[in-house]
Amino acid sequence: MSITLEQIDSYRWRIPRSYQAGMRVDGIVYANEALLKQARNDQALQQVANVAHLPGIVKHSLAMPDLHWGYGFVIGGVAATDPAQDGVVSPGGIGYDINCGVRLMRTNLSAQQLEGKTKALIGKLFDNIPCGVGRGGRIRLTVKEEKELIEQGAKWSIDRGYGSPTDLKFTEAAGLLDQADAYAASGRALQRGQNQLGTLGSGNHFLEIQVVTRVFYPEAAEVMGLWPGQICVMIHTGSRGFGHQVCDEHVKTWVKVAQKYGIDLPDRQLAAAPINSPAGQDYITAMACGANYAWNNRQCIMHWTRQTFTDFFDTSSDELGLELIYDVAHNIGKFERHQVDSQEKELFVHRKGATRAFPAHHPEIPDQYAEVGQPVLIPGDMGTASYVLVGSPNAMTQTWGTTCHGAGRVLSRRKALELTKGRTIQRDLEDQGIFVRSAGRNTLREEVPEAYKDVDQVVEVVDGAGLSRRVVQLKPIGVIKG
Repeated sequence: MSITLEQIDSYRWRIPRSYQAGMRVDGIVYANEALLKQARNDQALQQVANVAHLPGIVKHSLAMPDLHWGYGFVIGGVAATDPAQDGVVSPGGIGYDINCGVRLMRTNLSAQQLEGKTKALIGKLFDNIPCGVGRGGRIRLTVKEEKELIEQGAKWSIDRGYGSPTDLKFTEAAGLLDQADAYAASGRALQRGQNQLGTLGSGNHFLEIQVVTRVFYPEAAEVMGLWPGQICVMIHTGSRGFGHQVCDEHVKTWVKVAQKYGIDLPDRQLAAAPINSPAGQDYITAMACGANYAWNNRQCIMHWTRQTFTDFFDTSSDELGLELIYDVAHNIGKFERHQVDSQEKELFVHRKGATRAFPAHHPEIPDQYAEVGQPVLIPGDMGTASYVLVGSPNAMTQTWGTTCHGAGRVLSRRKALELTKGRTIQRDLEDQGIFVRSAGRNTLREEVPEAYKDVDQVVEVVDGAGLSRRVVQLKPIGVIKG
């Protein structure tokens, strides 16, 4: 069955409710012609329609321009459900890597000051920050410590010297979902998380040394302390084995859970439970534990990054200006208050491969950014640009305060390996002035820039649609990956 699409404007396309029996709302896809053509190559658009079947879904099933096929939900998908209208929660709407997210740290260093030193600095970071499949970290948690960590959020790391209390101010939700309760974490989840705190993991996760190459919105850039030629550090990772285990345990059993509550959906992977049911509350509690683990994970990685920089340059963190700009999640479910038909309601917002983008003066963003809006961090991958944006009022009225999360894959990892057969990606990148260290034998080939959509186009769409506004562009000069 060919997907039905109606063009709304230059950046929006509608999948009407009439396309498929059982759809409760329209699907809305943000894209240009080129990105939409790529989306037709897999089942992403059908997944947008499938999500529109969820009980209690409000207004629309949404997809950002970096959309691509995922487990149950499209990656790049957004859906808000209303607990007061039998709204459901679906683990597939958050994903396996709970609170995969991005953290950006600025420095006082210019690109010129790093000239001739980048390769050596990347080597030090690679030595100091564990990365790779199943790789253990520098902290071995007791079960008691891990339970405290997943209940307390990033404050746990701060209290133990892994950063400054100021870091919490610039972390989404202050690094804590307070629904977390350790009772919801299985023994296996705790076991998998015990030695992975402060580790990057593998796949598309990375730590990058970046240079600010373009400024689009000078006033916002100044507020964030960003300037042309400046060195920044971006960290992209999530909740590691702990979060994966939480998701896996629920998706394996929730087909029966959905049946118990009489929830009939077009895809088994969309399995869901009412938010207010015991099953729904259990998952939300466990998911919050995973989110809190991830914020601690990125906090510890940033701490060791600071240490590496101070040792490498033999000066203090304050002298180097190693300050957190922001940390934001792009795989998470949260209770938020939004306007629905002129009435404020508490909704449960699923964001899977989609980033919160609250506008200026929103009460949940740091005072420092009150006049410009919440920083939004959009990572590229190795050879491509990353972006800082800010949220806009349009996002609140159209997408529950949400924008894109990155480029989005266009090639499977298998296809990427086929495409890059015989190529030496590390040498190719060094020819471009990008020094890369990787733990995995095939990681660089799987994550080659050609495996992703054009991040510049993705960002142009969300900027043009008014979901978020471009502030700066950053280009990588050094990367570590798993």
